[in-house]
Amino acid sequence: MKPLYTESATAIGGRQGRTTSSDGKLDLQMSPPVEAGGDGVGTNPEQLFAAGYAACFSNALHTVARRMKLDATGATVTAEVSLGAIGEGRYGLSVALRAALPATIEDEAAQKLVDTTHLVCPYSNATRGNIEVEVTRVTL
Repeated sequence: MKPLYTESATAIGGRQGRTTSSDGKLDLQMSPPVEAGGDGVGTNPEQLFAAGYAACFSNALHTVARRMKLDATGATVTAEVSLGAIGEGRYGLSVALRAALPATIEDEAAQKLVDTTHLVCPYSNATRGNIEVEVTRVTL
């Protein structure tokens, strides 16, 4: 792969510390969610991953829609990232992506749009074969 650009972030203190990007635009207090025994004051890696995946998939969806000559104006993507035990003291992630598409896109074209987006999206390509990713589509 020939990189188009590279970003970096540094974490100190893990889930109860701080994470910052190299340019300082991202500077976040980290804390486990209440459901995991934390105070829930800061953000957590799963929220960051969900935000990144949703934004990336949304961008890919609009790119693919333009290529297919479809109007995806108003489309939204929601990513739900789950953290769970996968055995022997190990943890893993799963993702449920929901693409909400305008009713003006016919069912067959909408499904092709979502399927093609899942092939184009860099996050989908990075996770494929590594974690469970379920992609569904709904109509706005």
